[in-house]
Amino acid sequence: MWKYQKIRLKWETYCFKLFGKWRSVPLTCPMDRPHHKHIFWSWLGSFCAIAATSYLSVKTNSPLLMAPFGATSVLIFGVPDSPLAQPRNLIGGNLLSAFISLSILHIFGSAPWTMGMAVATAIGLMQLTGTLHPPSGAVALVIMMTKPDWEFLIVPTFEGSMILLLCAVVFNNLAEDRSYPKHWL
Repeated sequence: MWKYQKIRLKWETYCFKLFGKWRSVPLTCPMDRPHHKHIFWSWLGSFCAIAATSYLSVKTNSPLLMAPFGATSVLIFGVPDSPLAQPRNLIGGNLLSAFISLSILHIFGSAPWTMGMAVATAIGLMQLTGTLHPPSGAVALVIMMTKPDWEFLIVPTFEGSMILLLCAVVFNNLAEDRSYPKHWL
């Protein structure tokens, strides 16, 4: 009986700490709505970047587009000042995640535990190298789920990322109050 009381007390203490932290968290997000000009440029830039990547994909008959690029567009056009949206992070994060995932895929295969290993290892290495880019976690999953060959590192990962980066540089600098990137490396 005493053993179960001790376990119950530990569980209650854990729950109190966990839910106690949540009591101080506000219900609303402190993020301000961006100015309508910023929204317009974000819309136009992401529209042109994804449309251009898709167009080039069709014209060259090569898969330059993948789902994580939608999330990349949110960062490079919606919050271009973010450290996570900078060129080093976009290119480095995507390439690192693709390389790690392709390595794990070709060594261990595609299984639930290798999917977890690919995403976790990609996150850790992006943090170590200063190339953290959240959509790159999705790049790791795309690779583990679709089981591509090593060419995926170049097409769509590198080439698609470069097209998006070029569009971000062009469109974010067309507006007077926007500049991108904040740093290259």
